[in-house]
Amino acid sequence: MTNEQVSRRTVLRAGAVGAGVLAAGTPGFALAAGGRPVLTHGVQTGDVTTDGAIVWTRADRPSRMLVEVAYDDDFRRSRLVRGPLLTPETGGTGKLRLGHLAPGRTVHYRVTAEDLDGRVGSEALTGSFRTAPTGREDVRFTWSGDVAGQGWGINPDIGGMTAYRSMLARRPDFFLHSGDTVYADGPLAETVTLPDGRVWRNIVTPEKAKVAETLDEYRGQFAYNMLDENVRAFAARVPSVVQWDDHEVVNNWYPGEILDLPQYTEKRVDVLAARAFQAFHEWQPIDERRAVDGRVYRSFTYGRHVEVFVLDMRTYKDANDSPRDGQGVVLGARQARWLVDGLTRSKATWKVVAADLPVGLTVPDGADIEGVANGLPGVPGGREHELAGVLRTLARRRVRNVVWLTADVHYTAAHHYSPDRAAVGDFDPFWEFVSGPLHAGAFGPNTLDPTFGPEAVFTHTPPRANTSPLEGFQHFGEVHVDGRSGALTVWLRDGQGADLWSTTLAPR
Repeated sequence: MTNEQVSRRTVLRAGAVGAGVLAAGTPGFALAAGGRPVLTHGVQTGDVTTDGAIVWTRADRPSRMLVEVAYDDDFRRSRLVRGPLLTPETGGTGKLRLGHLAPGRTVHYRVTAEDLDGRVGSEALTGSFRTAPTGREDVRFTWSGDVAGQGWGINPDIGGMTAYRSMLARRPDFFLHSGDTVYADGPLAETVTLPDGRVWRNIVTPEKAKVAETLDEYRGQFAYNMLDENVRAFAARVPSVVQWDDHEVVNNWYPGEILDLPQYTEKRVDVLAARAFQAFHEWQPIDERRAVDGRVYRSFTYGRHVEVFVLDMRTYKDANDSPRDGQGVVLGARQARWLVDGLTRSKATWKVVAADLPVGLTVPDGADIEGVANGLPGVPGGREHELAGVLRTLARRRVRNVVWLTADVHYTAAHHYSPDRAAVGDFDPFWEFVSGPLHAGAFGPNTLDPTFGPEAVFTHTPPRANTSPLEGFQHFGEVHVDGRSGALTVWLRDGQGADLWSTTLAPR
């Protein structure tokens, strides 16, 4: 039984019950007992290195995860790796790190779940990935964020989340998921009537019918996206590097926040964030051992030309109502020091900073500030102060070829920052590329804060707020680094893969 067959039947079941709740056929989080295990949500890989990657799956009952790995897709010369037990403690999910693989090789893997008596196994699901190279090979990857937000879920009438299909067609070496991987705070309705009278139809599961508060409800947010056949096909073939932002928990959250929202019975964000964090790590192919504190921020090299630094601009930030002109926090001292030290030590031609919040776009939270930019002209204040320290240190240490990638604001843009236009002049010029949403409501543009001298070289935004994926303002970005010259080319693409804008940067 292939990934595609499983997913197609899932979508057909959804069509059979209309756009309502998918009550039958979708595995719940209370695992079944006995019988032949079933892998319910496909397979995926992530955090790929020169010698391996994380492999993930989920079973519908307690069982043992088994992975065969080979360099050929016929698996004639394979080795078997015994993985963890898939139990209720993790909602049936499990992951293991494949190791001892050669760099720069295509690797095929086959996952099964074996019952606890070792007598019967599930049907196998297969996938592939490429280990990171060590030399000056070409590198191609995509990035985006913002999935199933603003009421736009899996619509079987249009084939589901089709931007994933477009990304797969680009054959990237890996995918950088820039946050808002789910919308735990955004319940889905069965139907939504569009301004032109068309009706958008959502597949809806019980967990997506309300805001997530319990651990199982947070698990259900990630499970939902994996019902989509495009997501499953992509995840089986392209390893991901995943970070989180706010909607994995609740909109615009920060540590210590107490919610004033009637739809939540649990008002303590720290309690919700702990549950969301567990579900996030259960359902995403993240190697917690590579994260600096076991959470999110970490780095990966991909050949001689690329090193990716994944940030967590959510867990350590100060309150959104903190003074805009003070010395704010968005990374925290430890992460900021890790970032500048890692960028300084990096031997890669290009240092890619994967940020879950843009640097210079003003992102409000009512009358307060959600993002980095404080919306005020002049010298850095609030969270800008911490970013100014990072940029100043990089300039002083002569760290070159740093590029920032992000999503978050639900449109695509290219921003160039220069001290010649800025209120401060002690940093080097740099580019920030924004691309999203991957499958959510489209918005924008946001206002650029002048502090770091940004210029919007390109933007692609919808004519009104919260346009649906039917209206053509879904986006992902693509990066290609030429192995010979080291030149980096960025494309900003729409959800169908069309090239909207591109530029090529020569390494300094």
